[in-house]
Amino acid sequence: MCGIDSSGFRGGAHVSDRHESGAVRTDRPEATDPALPTVAEALGMPALALGAPDVLAGAERLDARVRWVHVSDSPSVARLLDGGELLLTTASAWPEQPEDLRAMIADLAAAGLVGIVIELGAHYRYVPAVVVQAATANGLVLVALSREVKFVAVTQQVHRRIIDDQTTALRARDDVRTLFTELALRGAPADYVVERLARTLRAPVILESLAHEVIVADLADADHAVLERWQERSRASGRDGADGRSVVAVQARGTRWGSLVALAGPAHPAGRVAVLEQAATALALGRLADTDGEDWSQLGRRRLVDALLAGRYASLPEAAARLRAAGLLAGDVAVFGLAVAQAETRHIEAAATDIGGRALCGTPRRADEPAAGWMPVLLALPASTSFAGAGVDRFLAGLRAPGGRVRLVVGPRVDPAPEDELLTRVLDSAREALDLAETAEVGESGVLWVRRHPLRRFVAALRGDHRLLAHAESMLAPVLDAPAPRRDDLLDALAAVVAHPGNRTAAATAAHVSRSVFYQRLDALEEVLGVRLDDGEVLAALHLALLVHRAHAGSSASPRHPGSARNA
Repeated sequence: MCGIDSSGFRGGAHVSDRHESGAVRTDRPEATDPALPTVAEALGMPALALGAPDVLAGAERLDARVRWVHVSDSPSVARLLDGGELLLTTASAWPEQPEDLRAMIADLAAAGLVGIVIELGAHYRYVPAVVVQAATANGLVLVALSREVKFVAVTQQVHRRIIDDQTTALRARDDVRTLFTELALRGAPADYVVERLARTLRAPVILESLAHEVIVADLADADHAVLERWQERSRASGRDGADGRSVVAVQARGTRWGSLVALAGPAHPAGRVAVLEQAATALALGRLADTDGEDWSQLGRRRLVDALLAGRYASLPEAAARLRAAGLLAGDVAVFGLAVAQAETRHIEAAATDIGGRALCGTPRRADEPAAGWMPVLLALPASTSFAGAGVDRFLAGLRAPGGRVRLVVGPRVDPAPEDELLTRVLDSAREALDLAETAEVGESGVLWVRRHPLRRFVAALRGDHRLLAHAESMLAPVLDAPAPRRDDLLDALAAVVAHPGNRTAAATAAHVSRSVFYQRLDALEEVLGVRLDDGEVLAALHLALLVHRAHAGSSASPRHPGSARNA
């Protein structure tokens, strides 16, 4: 019982049950398409399962994809194959000599056949050992059917599955193309494109730079350990297919900016690589449309710092893994949280490198005018390095542009510690620097150290507390209610005396007035406020009230004299 092949061979009965599929040329899918059924899945379909299939060879190849089903008994059928077919045959016209059988099986394997299904009874009562040996030697799946089946029913079921899957794949590709085209047209940022890509593939996705540095990562609920030693592992196994990953370059007009890497995950009906390519196109169009030319590596670091300071991370270990992937916590380092104004990201990163460190810069707090805003910075230096004196001067020198007035606030030093504690202290250092920067008086280029200004740090951390506001209003009300010129004179005198509580000469100099005038103003202050300024507790309370007042008055400069009450 065999079919009709293109060579003209006709077998016995039930010819109507056999269809020569070799003569049917269609636009067939690629044999590697994950949407195609495997040999094992084809054997499990009802039409073939009725034949009680017995796998005689190639059991390790049952996961091979079936691109098409071919029905033929011709010994020269190999010339009709395109690769990826499953051959159904009764072997009625097969040669009898062992050498000829071996040669025929070798030709079938060379043509790309994935498996042979032989129906026993019409020609063979059992499959000859030479056929089994040849199939094994050539890596072909060999299956024997002990019961008669309708080959036409087999081809219908397998082909319907293939065509249905391809239709689903085409629809899925159209949906993916529409999704990422819309994202590109809307100018969606890289992190959102990566987020949608990870959601679509249901797998971790990393956008990396040409140096294999993580720019954006969406882990899709995977463990953060996938980011550990990312650069090293990506360089070693960055090729497509390694560890189940798929890699697509992000490039356009001859320029390559990085790569999209999708780690192991479930198959997608549109094909994982096809989905990656659509997302890569959207990212490339975004880069071409980016008129400010921001480097992607800087973009990734900025978004990482912003996310961490805003608390947008699932766990401390994950956040630490992301910082390590960005190169900040590599090795034995000490970390400082900084706030920097009037400096550019590229200058900050270069200055950090110049002193042997690494800097990650966030977004300036005034996004509408970045040059005027305070930029959060995480600075890592070798633990043996001291960020003081000449080191700070060298760092500042690298930040200053001609005519620029760089301002720098340095948060507490964070030495190596257990991971959870380390990250918490790093973020706290950066937040304290930002808080102090936004409330302190740093009117000239210079450095302000959080540790050296505990009271300012306290006010910065609690400046929204209504009790502090009430204290400031209560203590300073008599001065604040005075006419403008007198009020400013008294506030200047108060700022000078709290800055130099034990040295009235220095206080008078800071207030830019003579000692006699200064003493007159102190007498006026004591009279207006009803206190004695030589009382330490009173002076401390007034100092606190003055800091709170200035923090909420929005002043980042001295009332009238840039040099008064200030020694950063």
